[in-house]
Amino acid sequence: MTSTTAETVELYLSQIELSIATKDIKLGRLLHSRLLKTALALYTLLSNRLVDMYAKCGSLPCALSAFDDLPSKNHQSWNTLLAAYSRDFQLLPCALRLFDVMPERNLCSYNTMISCLGHHGQYREALTTFTEMQRNRIGFDKFTIVAIAPACSGLPDLRALRQVHSAIISNGLELSAIMSNVLIDGYGKSGDADSARFVFDQMEERDVVSWTSLIGAYSNANRLDDAYLAFINTPSRNAVTWTALISGLEQHGQEAAAVGLFEQMMADRVNPTPFTLVSILSAFARLGLLDRGKQVHCYMFRRRFNRLDCFNIFTHNALIDMYSKCGDMKSASQLFDEMPERDIVSWNSMITGFAQNGMAKQSINVFERMVEAGISPTHVTFLGVLSACSHGGLVSEGPRFLRLMEEYGVHPRPEHCSALIDVLGRKRKLEEAMEVIESSSFTGGSGSVGMWGALLSACRVHGNVELGRRAAESLFALEPENGARYVTLSNIYAAAGEWEASRRVRTAMKGKGLSKEVGCSWIEVKGGKRVFLAEDKSHFRSHEIYEMLDVLFHQMMEEDGAQNYNN
Repeated sequence: MTSTTAETVELYLSQIELSIATKDIKLGRLLHSRLLKTALALYTLLSNRLVDMYAKCGSLPCALSAFDDLPSKNHQSWNTLLAAYSRDFQLLPCALRLFDVMPERNLCSYNTMISCLGHHGQYREALTTFTEMQRNRIGFDKFTIVAIAPACSGLPDLRALRQVHSAIISNGLELSAIMSNVLIDGYGKSGDADSARFVFDQMEERDVVSWTSLIGAYSNANRLDDAYLAFINTPSRNAVTWTALISGLEQHGQEAAAVGLFEQMMADRVNPTPFTLVSILSAFARLGLLDRGKQVHCYMFRRRFNRLDCFNIFTHNALIDMYSKCGDMKSASQLFDEMPERDIVSWNSMITGFAQNGMAKQSINVFERMVEAGISPTHVTFLGVLSACSHGGLVSEGPRFLRLMEEYGVHPRPEHCSALIDVLGRKRKLEEAMEVIESSSFTGGSGSVGMWGALLSACRVHGNVELGRRAAESLFALEPENGARYVTLSNIYAAAGEWEASRRVRTAMKGKGLSKEVGCSWIEVKGGKRVFLAEDKSHFRSHEIYEMLDVLFHQMMEEDGAQNYNN
């Protein structure tokens, strides 16, 4: 190659790179045309870049055509096309076929295939490919580890990840920061916080990713005190660091602490990511903090106006879930109708939201719209509509939806039968409810906690002592530590005038050292949650609260008396 030709090749290479960076396929095609006219297309280096350009500009047929036109294909040629196939899950079979017919595979080929399989959830296949790579005596590098470690963390046990860690040590490969970080993350996602900490402690230099991965590992293992300590000791935090702890708190029932940390994050002027917003909206939903949820929704709108859009399908679904659980179905419906795209979670959230808020017809209407849109319902969908039937007293609809499940290839689970029993129980069809339990194939006719619990509740409402006794006895065997079941059976006996039987149940309950969890109510006041127990006097203004309750009680009694008089 002469110096002039080399300069021309360099010029074309720079222009091809420009077309890739700007996604300018017109420029790429122009360059391709000129290369063909000048015979420079015979240079494999240029032709390989053309294949990559077409693939990254979204024209895979042109990439394949350019690959087929190559007079001489080298490792880079095959690997470039393999990488193009690997980006799209729909093209995974094509990637696997190409990998199989490659004349020779090198380290880059294996790294690309392992990364592709792991990225698309084919964790076991990724590990098999890594094992084959070792069997063929192809050494691995940091990119291999970055690809295989996340795949191992997606498997049900830790053995694969530990084998990879062992292979790194036995091959004398020095653990770089990025390799250590993926191992910490992998151990953390697998629930082994101690191994994650071991890798962390071996690191000579740690970055924000190292600390964030450690926080995530502790959070995933429900070691929230350790997670918080790691968070406090993190030298510099970014939005992902905050999110790791907020998400861990929310997922392990520490919603109030998650809200407090989110407020601190906002006070420190750290912009939350969409993942942060999903976690905090879920916390607001569980706490019933509607006003706080609306404030976050408004914040998201302000971010959009500042060209920092944090709306995506996940945040949309989190908002719908929050509005639904807080009882604001009008806002949930408006948001659902305005969504640019919906997935199964969006539809299920609306169906379940309407059901939980006693709007049975609207729930079933959304189900029908979903089916008309060509979306296949899941077991969550059917649980939602069955719950709607229960709350709406739609007895005939319950069995119909259970039959419909079979048509969609969704096999009924115990929770679906529990919902159907609740439907039947509300209409006093207790014998039919009992038949559902006895005919349930997945429990062998013995029933589940949810099924017997639904029947026991129905027996309490309708005063069926015999079936109530049978349901309670089954529940005593299935969950012997639940004192609420004893209380319910005792109340059934008491309502039927069987005081001695009621007393025996209470005595047995006390003898086992059981107690019923105290029920509570709560309200949202100025963005905060206020919890009250029965006859609760722990609030510092309880005297004023009870005085106001007396005023309201007498006012209601007077109004009720006036209405009765007028009638």
